[in-house]
Amino acid sequence: MFEFFFKYPFTVFAQGEFVLLARWPVWALAASILVISALLGWALWLRRKSPVKAMQAWRPALIWLLQCSLAALILLLLWHPAIAVSTLKPKQNIVAVLVDDSRSMALNEDGTTRLEQARSALEGGTLASLQEKFQVRLYRFGRAVQRMDKLEQATGVDSASRISEALVQVAAEATGLPIGAVLLVSDGADTTGGISPETIAEIRRHRIPVHVLGVGRERPARDVEISDVVLPANALPDSRLAGQVTFLHWGYARSKAKLTVKDGTKVLASRDVTLGPDGTPQTESLSFHAGLAGVRNLEVAVQPLEGEENARNNAVTRLVEVRPNRPRVLYLEGEPRWEFKFVRRAMEEDRNVDLVSVLRTTQNKIYRQGIENPNDLRDGFPSRAEELFAFQGLVIGNVEAAYFTPSQADLVRQFADRRGGGVLFLGGRAALGDGGYRGSSLEDVLPAALPQRAGTFQREPAAVALTPAGQDSLVCRLVEERDKNAQRWTRLPALADYQDAGTPKPGAVVLAEMTPSGGRRLPLLITQNYGRGRIALFATSGSWRWQMLQEQSDLTHEMFWQQLLRWLSSESPGPVVVSTPRRVLADDLRVPIRVEARDKTYAPVVDASVEARIAGPGGLSGTVALSPVPQEPGVYAGEWMAEQPGSYLAEALVSRGGEEIGRDTLAFRREDGVAEHFRTGQNRELLERLAQETGGRYYAPSGLNRLAGEISYSEAGITTREPKDLWNMPAIFLALILLKAVEWFLRRRWGVI
Repeated sequence: MFEFFFKYPFTVFAQGEFVLLARWPVWALAASILVISALLGWALWLRRKSPVKAMQAWRPALIWLLQCSLAALILLLLWHPAIAVSTLKPKQNIVAVLVDDSRSMALNEDGTTRLEQARSALEGGTLASLQEKFQVRLYRFGRAVQRMDKLEQATGVDSASRISEALVQVAAEATGLPIGAVLLVSDGADTTGGISPETIAEIRRHRIPVHVLGVGRERPARDVEISDVVLPANALPDSRLAGQVTFLHWGYARSKAKLTVKDGTKVLASRDVTLGPDGTPQTESLSFHAGLAGVRNLEVAVQPLEGEENARNNAVTRLVEVRPNRPRVLYLEGEPRWEFKFVRRAMEEDRNVDLVSVLRTTQNKIYRQGIENPNDLRDGFPSRAEELFAFQGLVIGNVEAAYFTPSQADLVRQFADRRGGGVLFLGGRAALGDGGYRGSSLEDVLPAALPQRAGTFQREPAAVALTPAGQDSLVCRLVEERDKNAQRWTRLPALADYQDAGTPKPGAVVLAEMTPSGGRRLPLLITQNYGRGRIALFATSGSWRWQMLQEQSDLTHEMFWQQLLRWLSSESPGPVVVSTPRRVLADDLRVPIRVEARDKTYAPVVDASVEARIAGPGGLSGTVALSPVPQEPGVYAGEWMAEQPGSYLAEALVSRGGEEIGRDTLAFRREDGVAEHFRTGQNRELLERLAQETGGRYYAPSGLNRLAGEISYSEAGITTREPKDLWNMPAIFLALILLKAVEWFLRRRWGVI
């Protein structure tokens, strides 16, 4: 349709340059248009029959505008308008045909594979037409680019599809060969994450237009695909983990599916879910136990449904390092009380958290428990960063704000902010609002704005219940099933006391609430991130009744406190932290390694020597020297090439002046032939963007017959500059007729003006 009205393909106008072939100067055209416009306006003014009403003043102006447009168009035609466009010289240029040979091209759709659809479109006359005018070179690509003699040599067996690398390699050949254009045949399923801006820039530098033949359905008919799985990178032994699974489906709305988490053949968790609308991302949660120390290769899957076209995208692998760490938590208590006794008893049963306590027995005496040597905490609460930052968690019980010196109060803040530790504030008669925390230097650390009054602590019972956020939190998970867990909390014995903690701050999350007899509902457990760490507030000192008023075999109290203190301390980073964006690499060799180095006070180390020692499958080993990252003090980065599939272990070592500061380990895994089974629908958006940004066009198989006529217009290869007349376009004559017809119609409708 475009060529019917404008005579030439759209590519001519997109790549060409508008020119006037007449020898008369352009200023003469502009002057002529101005003179004729003035004459038409003067003539229209003289022919008016009577003074024009103000409300109708726009009518003569519109007639004049139509007349001027018609005159300007006629004058423009006298100046011989044309499009100057570069065209490829026949038989002297090469057209490179790049055929995607990856496994996604072998997917069967309606009885034919995508490769068969592509061959049918090319052999339907397009390839023969190209060969008549140009030298045609056939390539197939997956992990690498290879020449081929005929299309049948592409069989769709390669385990990866690297479009960027294939285009860059062909563009590089343009320095020695007259490559005039590229035809990319693909479904757009690129396993490297897309086409980089650098690739586009390189193609533009060679001025090579990339035309695209897109094959494959843009969405499957019946399929379920996992799009993302979020799991903790690290965990403590025997801890409970929560995972978020996001998946999409087509053709199975309102059907039932089963989510599973497996460690080898062992099923760690399973859950039945109801599928939502087609094509809509759906996120579900799963919780399971981490087990013993070691690296876990966990398979998260949606069990295949009947009639699925592609069952290989139903499962993904994630790595979780279960580290045999024993985080240390410092518990500062201002007086002997039941809560302190029962919390210590609960944590004695946890082999993976070390609780160290400092109990103030009188105003000037303390009682220490869990210390490693007699000199630990001799003066009570630490006054030096090195001493406090050796802990991963901090619990502040019934201690008034004035107990802390200004420097100690600042250490508490820095413990969460800079060190990345967890701080838990407990309720009590000398805590929170009644302990003078409002207006103190510690008020900023609290996750709630404390009330502006005294008497916030009351020794009266209060019933507890979970909020929706608490029902999803592992801290409050007493029973595995969500609804039953919420009911279990409502049946817990009432707290022995409660404290009004005020209003949660923006960004804080309330996990549990309490309701005193005849009173309003108050927040009980509030959490919030603070700097690199996390803060929690438990507004009571009476949870001990959960142990005293239930059966001796009931472990509710122990379970809650163990989960709370694990949450508080398990994610506190060490002085050296090594990380990578993705621990499971799907068909990718590059492993970016990032190390964050801090000293004992957790200040960034900017002058360290950092290296990563890597061990891989088959005895593979190597060392990567990491360099400082600009604008990020204490951060060092480098890259490792994982040449072989399998599991790897990296150990980062940080030293300064020959003295080791610290080390950390990172497990990662490389898998081949995985990415091709995901996002298998045609990525038309990527293919169209590639064509548009390089000066090419996107074609569906049904419209490929236009390619032979449009591919000649290119600035690459051996070209000639050719002007193409515009004066005889059908659109020009239609415009002339339309302008005059509209003027005539308006004159008849409004009368002679």
